[in-house]
Amino acid sequence: MHKPRDISPLLDLEIMQALAALNFRFDTLSHATLPRIRAARAALPPVALSDLVERVDHVVPERPPVQVRVHRAKAASGKLPCIYWMHGGGLVLGTNRIDDPRFDRWCPRLDCAGVSVDYALAPEAPYPQPLEDCYAGLRWLYQNAESLNIDAARIGIGGSSAGAGLAAGLALLARDRAELPIAFQALIYPMIDDRQITFSSQWNDPVWPPQANRFGWDCYLRDLGDAAVPVYAAAARATNLEGLPPTFICVGALDGFSDEDIDYATRLRHAGVPTELHVYPGAPHGFDALTPNTAIAKQGARDLEAWLSTQLRER
Repeated sequence: MHKPRDISPLLDLEIMQALAALNFRFDTLSHATLPRIRAARAALPPVALSDLVERVDHVVPERPPVQVRVHRAKAASGKLPCIYWMHGGGLVLGTNRIDDPRFDRWCPRLDCAGVSVDYALAPEAPYPQPLEDCYAGLRWLYQNAESLNIDAARIGIGGSSAGAGLAAGLALLARDRAELPIAFQALIYPMIDDRQITFSSQWNDPVWPPQANRFGWDCYLRDLGDAAVPVYAAAARATNLEGLPPTFICVGALDGFSDEDIDYATRLRHAGVPTELHVYPGAPHGFDALTPNTAIAKQGARDLEAWLSTQLRER
């Protein structure tokens, strides 16, 4: 195991100052503190949204039911390409509502629809339920594309952090089940390797430190032994990456996930998958969401939106 390293002196100064003002990290995350942390996050005031985007909730009739939220610019017309999104939260936190601001920007700016899925959380719902929730929502989206005025030939998937890990697993699952074609996948600092064997996985990331990451994975995988962890649960374990859709991966250079994400992008490229990788200097986990007004976060947003714009119009 690699020796833990304090990366705080290497942080981008603007990001470091913004994080200090937030005092936001998960180093106390445990079974005992999880209810309190969930309650505190739920009590945060909602982000102000524009009135340019309509948001409609639907229930996917699974057992148990899965809720999805469809986002569409009110001024949009005709069939739109669509981004199907999975929220972050270490597999134990969050709801699809945290991505309302994302689609408030993207729907008018990228001329697309958005669908965010409210998958079940661990430890109450360990693997495979969260991933199957995401699959069920995606299947519902394809089945209802016509009534939703969505172009089924231009549906891509994505997510951030744990949501990006679910998106990576979903892409593998969809490829192997051969039922739902995926046009692209956008993976924002994806959480994809439960083993924590890379050098960066031991860094003391100021937002998502190793102990929080271990807790999230243990809740998700629960009783699975190391040898029994499927590639759909932890995409970094996959050895066959052929046939996956064009992929965007971005990660902060100081993120604990940086090594696993850079390696995954490299292996995707070796497998013949069109892949774009961005590594942002001085940035820890969650830099774009937690410090959106910093120069690096703004650059990250521009890079992602430029790539999405191209993907949404290529088909």
